Amino acid sequence: MIHGLLWLPLLLAFVLLTALGWLERRRQNLFRSWAKGSEISKLDSSGAARLKEGILTWSSFEAGSFQEKGDFEVKQLELVELMALTSGEAPLTEESQGRCRIRLVGNGKEMDVPFTDAERARSWMDQLMSKSRCEL
Repeated sequence: MIHGLLWLPLLLAFVLLTALGWLERRRQNLFRSWAKGSEISKLDSSGAARLKEGILTWSSFEAGSFQEKGDFEVKQLELVELMALTSGEAPLTEESQGRCRIRLVGNGKEMDVPFTDAERARSWMDQLMSKSRCEL
């Protein structure tokens, strides 16, 4: 009997990890269908983003689906800045890593797209600026 009680926490951990894996697989499959046909797309713990037909759209994963948080027309993009996620209006330095946001400025609008990785955000900034130049 005592041996069975020792294995019970391992069984519960296995069931929990299986359920979490199933949820992540479902999230990734939903992202694939949401991002189909996009020029560039990303999925991380901060949310999802895609550039499709000149419109940058970002969403968060809530209640089993992607809930759109905003969009921005790339051809009206004037400025892209890499900002710290939580410290207000502080720009991120080149050496900084970790969570951040990309600020999109254009046509009198300012929008922020969150990123988990600053290196990926820098790559996105370059791609967005090249796409905005192509749209002009």
